[in-house]
Amino acid sequence: MNVFVLGVSGRTGRLLARTLLDRGDRVAGLVRREEQRAQLATLGVDATVGQLAGASAETLAPLLRGADAVVFAAGSNAGAREVTAAVDGQAVVETLAAARLADVDRFLLLSVLPEAGRAQGPEEDEEFYFAVKKLVDVTVTLSDLDWVVLRPSLLVDRPGTGQVALGPAQPDDEIPRADVAATLAELLHEPRVRRQLLEVTQGSTPVAQAVRATIR
Repeated sequence: MNVFVLGVSGRTGRLLARTLLDRGDRVAGLVRREEQRAQLATLGVDATVGQLAGASAETLAPLLRGADAVVFAAGSNAGAREVTAAVDGQAVVETLAAARLADVDRFLLLSVLPEAGRAQGPEEDEEFYFAVKKLVDVTVTLSDLDWVVLRPSLLVDRPGTGQVALGPAQPDDEIPRADVAATLAELLHEPRVRRQLLEVTQGSTPVAQAVRATIR
């Protein structure tokens, strides 16, 4: 597959790129700085330098042409509100429109489990982040694309297990980023999973089996 990843320089996006490349896929993406482009090039990722925040559908569409699928894995990590609105909000809307312009039907959005991290007492900017994420999830599910929304529980930076719990609703827990990346890669390669909102957390089912179980 040819996969274009928004957020390919992020922690989860980079893991996804490695996973896809290991499967023999081609990966392209958008990064903010030249040094990021150069680092990703050593992995085999064809990245373009540009700004996602503020980019229009017309600007993004040429980058997406020729892709079999687009993955939106960029995010503000609940930072300043203006960044959250631009990246987690409007940028997703523009990317959806760009995918239509570029004739790319398959669209995967990496979102967030609504309860993720709330036990820590989120501040106002974090509540705004969750609200934007929910609105964008709704926007994607109302689109006419071949979409999948994946909501992970709290992301942690430890080695993946290759096993997850995946389905329409999962409990608030945590999950290694590597297992989220593996789940995204498996979803990309399973076209029978389409137009579904799925939640994922750590579990005991091998990723490929968990994905196949969601086919309907």
